[in-house]
This record gives sequence, C-alpha cells and structure tokens, in this order.
Amino acid sequence: MATELHDTIFMAKQERHKNLFLNYKNLNIFPVELLKDEGLQFLERLYMKRNSLTSLPDNLAQKLPNLIELYLHSNNIVLIPEAIGNLARLQSLDLSNNALQLLCPEIGRLRSLRHLRLSNNQLKYLPPEIGDLQDLETLDVAMNQLISLPEQLHRCAALQNLTVDHNLLSHVPRQLCWLHRLNQLSMAANRLTVLPLDLGRSRELQFVFVDNNVDLKGLPSYLYNKVIGCSGCGISSHVLAGDVGEALGEVLSDTLVGLPAEVKLIGSKTDNVAPLEELAMRTLHCLYHHRPADLKLLPPISLPKSLLELLHFPLGHCHRCSQAMFTIIYPKLFPLRDTALAGVHRRTTVSFVAYCCSSRCLRTFDLQG
Repeated sequence: MATELHDTIFMAKQERHKNLFLNYKNLNIFPVELLKDEGLQFLERLYMKRNSLTSLPDNLAQKLPNLIELYLHSNNIVLIPEAIGNLARLQSLDLSNNALQLLCPEIGRLRSLRHLRLSNNQLKYLPPEIGDLQDLETLDVAMNQLISLPEQLHRCAALQNLTVDHNLLSHVPRQLCWLHRLNQLSMAANRLTVLPLDLGRSRELQFVFVDNNVDLKGLPSYLYNKVIGCSGCGISSHVLAGDVGEALGEVLSDTLVGLPAEVKLIGSKTDNVAPLEELAMRTLHCLYHHRPADLKLLPPISLPKSLLELLHFPLGHCHRCSQAMFTIIYPKLFPLRDTALAGVHRRTTVSFVAYCCSSRCLRTFDLQG
C-alpha cells in the first residue's frame, strides 16, 4: 500500500495533476510525500475520503496553495489548524463525519469558500467569523450538538442552502430572515419552540423543513405557500401515534404558540393605539432607513445595545401591511387542520400564525390573500 501511495503521489507531481484521489487508503497521518520540497503546486482537488486521519498539517496551504476542493469526509479529525485560513482559493471544504469539537475562527478567512460541509461532528457552536464567508452558498452542520447559530450568519449574503437538522437548537436568530438568497432551510429534529416572525417573507425561500420539533406549535403565515415539512411538530413527546387525532382536536390558544423573547405585549382586536415605545421604535426605524439623503448627517442614535440591535433588525414585519414591528404583535392563528394543507400534513398539531402590527391588520388579514 505504501509503495502504491508513493507511486501515485510521484506521478501526480511529475505530470502536474490537478486532481488527486487518495480515498480508502487506510491513512493514519497526512502523507509526507504531499508536503516534500515544493509540494504539489498545481493540485486543485484533493480527495481523502474514508481514511483514519486525525489532524491536518500546519503547512497545508504552503505546500498545496492552489487547492479549490478539499474532501475529507469520514476520517477522525478532531481539530483543523488555524493555517487552514491560508487556503485562499478554496471553494469547497467537506469535513463531514469526523470528530470535530471546535471550528477555529480562521475559517472566516476562506473568502472564496462556496460550500462548507460539517455534518456529523461534535460541534457545540460556530464561530461568529463564519459570517465573513460572503460567497458561501451551502452550509451543512446537521448532526452536531449546536445550541445556537451565530447572528453573523446573516452576512453570508450568497447563502442558498442551510441545513442544521439534528442539533439542540431552541430558536434561530431572526437575522436569518435577511438572507435574501436563501432557498432551502432545514431544521428538522431540534428543540425549536419558535420561529422568526419574518421567516418565509423572502420570495427566494421556498423550502422549509422543521419536522420533529415537538414543542413548535406555530409557523409564520409567510410559509403557507411554501414547501414545508412539519410532521411531528406541536405534538408533545407523551402523545402517541394513536392519540394524534385527539391532539388535533384541541383548541389552540395564543399561549400555546411560542413567541420570540423580544415580544413585550400581545395586542388584541380591540386595541387602537400601539404603546409609546413601539411607536418611537417605528418612527426611528422609518427615519433612519427611509430618510432623504440630507438626513444622513444626523448623529448616531443613542439607545441601549439591545434596542439598537432591534432597531437594525426588527422583530418582524406585519404579515398584512409590512410595517416593521419591535415590541408588540397581534397574532392570528389558523390551525393547519382547518386549512387546505390538512390532508398533506396529518401528524402535527401546528398552526399558521399571522403576526400583525395593529388591530386593523389583524381583522383584515386573510391567509388565502
């Protein structure tokens, strides 16, 4: 095997190969032949699937500077070196099915990266620097131990496919709704209790899968005309398959639908005036986001950090008129069993929820509209 490996790498050097396949080679360490002398300066794609590698060399970028794709699926890699950030041309990195416990911040230096696959590892969090990957199109972190996602993900402006199935997420940042190119979002088998109010507002987002989040009882009404997966949602763990029909017959109330932590008040059909704090936030938002050019000379807004962040990223937008909302919402429930989708999604007690900005929008909202 050693002789065959040596001959394969020698030939790749001699003939200036761009692709090198070292899958299923029983490798315990990264081959030193790849790192000798000047390395493989012409190599663009390196495939090392299903070996037993536990680490990567620090001089990987120095010896393989033109790598575009690095495929390390199914090894035993625990840690990737900080020097990974020096692979300036890297577009695809697959570290699925390894033993990663930590993702170094230097991953954010891979500015050419388009596809990052980290499924089936032991990651508990992602570094905020992942938001620096502005060309990233695919991020797969399914089957890890993530309890949260970094808010900075919204800076990955090119992201189209985000997969976070089988983690420990109880919520996802509302900033994800600013990913205007996101087409598919999969969050099945987590611990979600609430979804961002604006989820689905973007026309690009067409596929949303939240199956088997048993404590998730409400879906933003924006998702009604999308392709959604919600089997097993809203069904407590003690409800057995035979009891689903009975569970569906229960009357859902506002208190049964999870709400974001920023919500301070829940409005009703009889409320005519929003609270002063809400009106002030809406006015500031309008002033600083839709102001004429001459108003740009206004001094920065002095607000507590939490409110300033909320000002830049509202809690949501009215599902009826698109007014930004910050501290109060007017929810209107549409149990899925009463909609045209009831026959498609049977094993769920979830409801669609319209989040409105006023009693007027609440009264006039129509799910079919």
